[in-house]
Amino acid sequence: MIREIRDRINEYFDQSPDELRRERGLEVFESFRRELEHGNIRAATRDDAGVWHSNDWVKKGILLGFRLGELEDYSEGRFHFFDNDTFPLRQMEVGDEIRLVPGGSAIRAGSYVAPGVVCMPPMYINIGAYIDEGTMIDSHALVGSCAQIGRGVHLSAGAQIGGVLEPPQALPVIIEDEVFIGGGCGVYEGCIIRHGAVLAPGVQLTSSMRIYDLRRERIIERDEVLEVPEGAVLVPGSRSSRSAFAREHGISTYTPVIVKYRDTRTDSSVELEELLR
Repeated sequence: MIREIRDRINEYFDQSPDELRRERGLEVFESFRRELEHGNIRAATRDDAGVWHSNDWVKKGILLGFRLGELEDYSEGRFHFFDNDTFPLRQMEVGDEIRLVPGGSAIRAGSYVAPGVVCMPPMYINIGAYIDEGTMIDSHALVGSCAQIGRGVHLSAGAQIGGVLEPPQALPVIIEDEVFIGGGCGVYEGCIIRHGAVLAPGVQLTSSMRIYDLRRERIIERDEVLEVPEGAVLVPGSRSSRSAFAREHGISTYTPVIVKYRDTRTDSSVELEELLR
């Protein structure tokens, strides 16, 4: 079934607007969206060697949904909402075993949210996202399109996990198991945060940045993606600018810095978050 969905999405995605029939496209798109919600289709998958691969046809399927969608009125009472009819909010039930605390959160249809996930208001999960068991998404946190979030992750208040839809072959943001993302952090543009890493509050990461590893005395740069090593503890840092003007005025620029690697002391400092799950 998944192979048939993939083949039809690839076929319809390449058709011109004149060729694409909405009824046929909606039929496969709704099957596609349902499989995303069940976790049977993912925007990225990890092989046995630990390498993540983007499934570009999944992003094509989401983009196809935008092409097929028509604007619909989702307003309720005095609150007015208008969006594509292909991307409604997910209808949640108590049997999903997800703690969705009242207060303005939204989970878009086509996202997978595993049992045991805790959602604190207000937070938002976009289509194509995958949230594994035991993860906590705190207030004002965003999980963008196609982002892959592992088990036992904590996204603290205000954390922003960027979405990636175009180009379809681009790797989405990956957050592996047992990662701790501090308040106000931002992870964007295809970064991979490996198992057990800790991002202190305020860390910002994009794939074009360098990470300065003080513990192992090295500079981590993007190959195809920027990877934060397993168990690394990152804090916001600064790096002196080299120009004469910058030196004259004492200008430094932001840079993420690894100050240590996770140990039993670090584990005890995040134990409270485990108790809150």
